[in-house]
Amino acid sequence: MIYFCIPAFNEAPTVGLLLWRIRRVMEEFPRDYEIIVLDDGSTDNTVEVLTPYSRVLPLSVIRGGQRRGYAAAVERLIRETVSRASHPKRDILITLQADFTEAPEDIPALIKRIEGGADVVEASIVSEGENVPRGLRWTRKGLPFILRGTAIPEGAKDPVSGYRAYRVSVLKRTLSDRSGSPLLSTEGWAANVELLAAVGPHSRRTEGLEVRRRFEKRQRESRFRPWNTFVDVWNLSRRIRGSGQPATGPETTA
Repeated sequence: MIYFCIPAFNEAPTVGLLLWRIRRVMEEFPRDYEIIVLDDGSTDNTVEVLTPYSRVLPLSVIRGGQRRGYAAAVERLIRETVSRASHPKRDILITLQADFTEAPEDIPALIKRIEGGADVVEASIVSEGENVPRGLRWTRKGLPFILRGTAIPEGAKDPVSGYRAYRVSVLKRTLSDRSGSPLLSTEGWAANVELLAAVGPHSRRTEGLEVRRRFEKRQRESRFRPWNTFVDVWNLSRRIRGSGQPATGPETTA
């Protein structure tokens, strides 16, 4: 089973289009799949947009109530998927954003990498186009230096990327390590780095898949905050080093 996990906050203009594109991709790449969308306290009509799709897609919508943020939404989606998965060694979880900047057409390549033996596959941005925020370009260039010597898996080249595929058994073992304590403590894009560090010890093979991110598709202002991300990842890297986890670290990219 392929589980698509999508956190959504005020994504009414794009979330329906994303779901429809996932459906088209999976029609051409037949696998059993479920879509789980967590509405993180949206104040627009995101939920109303999702309602008709529940009748034509294998879609579950989780109402998050009051907004708790990206990290809490991703963690809840992970825990929900782990509880549903009946074959965790074969089942796959894919996280992606609801703003339609991440191309569903890359899904088959992510799945094939897992089916080929990888445990974690990260969609690494290598061609960003003209609309990428300047702060994001700087952050992506600087973070590998901050994370050098930490337990980030060597195959990860873009650790802030939230577009990833995981073997569910890896996530299940990671949650078991926490013994009920929270998986993610940082917020925003730094949570993607924290999650990668958490699953790293349980992943036999982590790979990167080069993709293009389509920032021109976003229908709202970016929520990415470069300085906050730098500070959060800096503090996270110090915590990882202090935990005594094996130091591998990401490759530095230009």
